Amino acid sequence: MADVALECRDLAKAFGGVPVLKGVSLTLKAGTVTALAGENGAGKSTMMKIASGQVKPDRGQVLIGGEPLSHGDPQAAHRQGIAIVPQELAPIMDMKVYENLFIGRELRSRAGLLDRRAMARKAREILDVFGVEIDPQSTMRKLPVGLRQLVEIAKNTSGGAKVLLLDEPSSAISDREVERLYAVVNKLREQGVAMLYTTHKMEEIRALADRVVVLRDGGLVMDRPLTEVSDDDIVHAMIGRELEDLFPTLHPPGDEVALQVRGLHVSGYERPVDLTVRRGEILGLAGLVGAGRTELLEAIFGVRKSIAGTVTVAGKATRRNSPADAITHGMALVPEDRKGAGAVLSMDVLDNGSLPRLPSFTVGGWLRQRSRTRTVDTAMKSVALRSRGLSQQVGTLSGGNQQKVVLARWLTGSVNVLLLDEPTRGVDVGARSEIYRIITELAASGMAVVMASSDMPEILSLAHRALVMRGGGVAGELSRADLSAPDVQNTIFRLAAGLDPRSDHGSVDHSPDHTPTSTDHKENGR
Repeated sequence: MADVALECRDLAKAFGGVPVLKGVSLTLKAGTVTALAGENGAGKSTMMKIASGQVKPDRGQVLIGGEPLSHGDPQAAHRQGIAIVPQELAPIMDMKVYENLFIGRELRSRAGLLDRRAMARKAREILDVFGVEIDPQSTMRKLPVGLRQLVEIAKNTSGGAKVLLLDEPSSAISDREVERLYAVVNKLREQGVAMLYTTHKMEEIRALADRVVVLRDGGLVMDRPLTEVSDDDIVHAMIGRELEDLFPTLHPPGDEVALQVRGLHVSGYERPVDLTVRRGEILGLAGLVGAGRTELLEAIFGVRKSIAGTVTVAGKATRRNSPADAITHGMALVPEDRKGAGAVLSMDVLDNGSLPRLPSFTVGGWLRQRSRTRTVDTAMKSVALRSRGLSQQVGTLSGGNQQKVVLARWLTGSVNVLLLDEPTRGVDVGARSEIYRIITELAASGMAVVMASSDMPEILSLAHRALVMRGGGVAGELSRADLSAPDVQNTIFRLAAGLDPRSDHGSVDHSPDHTPTSTDHKENGR
C-alpha cells in the first residue's frame, strides 16, 4: 500500500499497571487528515507519543512508509519524517523565536558557526505563512500562549514532515489564526503529508478531517470516513452515552455584591475598568485575542500590575498588586496556562492541592499531614478527580484532570470570588460537561465567578451577564436576555471589533456605563 504513510498495529501500553491503550490499530494515508477524538484519559496523548517515538509500547508496532519506527528515540522518528505539535507547549522560554524554530536543525556558515542572521531571515519567511507579526528576535517568554502555539506549529510544518501529529493545535489561538491553520493543513494535505489531528471541536473535525477515529477507555471504538458519521455518532462514541445537555441550568444570582472593581487601570492599557459581580453570579468576559481579558483577571488577583483603582471583596478593600492579600480575602485564580502558571506538574496531587493555603496546614513550620491529606482529598473528590490517588504526579494526569486539580486546590478553604481564565481550554466534551457542572454548582453555593472565555457557547450558556472587552477596556455589556438573542454573536463581534452594534441590534443598551438591574439577571435556563 504505497499511499500508507503511518500504520499502527495492535498498540498496547500501561502505566503503573493501569492500561491506557488496549490493542489499537489505525492507518494514516498520505494526503489525508484523520481526526483523533476521545475524552481526556482515553489514550489519545499516549497514542501520539508512541506514534512519534517518544514512548515505547508494551505491545505492537508502528510503521512509517513500511519501515519500523524506532521507539523511544524521537530524533530517529523525526529523521523518518514524523513531527509532533503537543497540546502543552514546552518552548525554551528564554531563547529567541528564531532559535526555537531552528533548534536541532541550526543553520551554519561555511566556517561552521551559527548563522543567526540567516536563521532570523528564514524564521520571518516561515512565520509569514501565518500572516502574523512576530519578531524573530523576541524571546518566547514575551509571547502570549496563542503566539507560542503558532511558533510551534510553524516549526513543525516547515521541517518537511511526512507525518504530522497535531495535538489540539487550535486550543489557544484566535479565530483568524485558526483560519490560517486550516490553510496550512490543507496545503500540507495537497503536498501529500499524512496528519493525525486531535481536537474536541466538532466544527474542526467537519472542516478538516477525511476520517474520524475515536478512542474510549484506551480502546478503538470508531474508525470511519467522516461522511458516514454524524456529530451525535462521534459524541456517543466518545462518552459511551447520549449527551443530553452539555450546559447545566443556571441558578439565579443573589443580591449581595461579592466583587466590586472601580477604576482599575491595568498597566499597559489606557482605559480603566469598572465591574460588579454578585454572589452566585457568573460574569463572562468576551473579546478577541489581545482584548485584555487575561490581564484584567490577573490585575484583579494582583499578579499583574495595576496603577490605579480599587478592588473590594465582600465589602472589604484588598491591596492592589498583592496576590497574598487577594487570597486572604477569598479570591482564587485559575490561569489559562495550567502548565506554566497553574499546576506544578512534577509534584503530586497532594502537594499541588496544598500550595495555595500551605500556612493553614502548618504549625511551627511542621506540616499537619493528616489534616492536609483529609482536606485535599475532600476537595479533589468534590470535582470528581480521576487519579490513582493523592500520590500520583500531576504531570501524568490527563489535561482535564490537571485542570480539576488547579481548580480544586482553591476549594481547600473559603472562596468568595473565583476568577477563571479559559477554564476548558484543551478539554474534551465529556470533561467540559463536568467542569460546567462544577462552575454552576460553585456559583449556586454563593461564589461570584468571573470567567474569560474564547468559546462563544460558554459565554452564551454559562454567563448571567457578559462584558465584551476591547483594548483593555469594556466595550459593552450584555444581560442574560441579550445573551439569548438570535443575533447575539454578531453583536459581540461588533463590540469586540469596535463597531457600532446598534446598526444590527436595535434598542438594547450595550454601553459599559449601563447599570444592570434585577431584570438583567433573569434566567431562561441557558
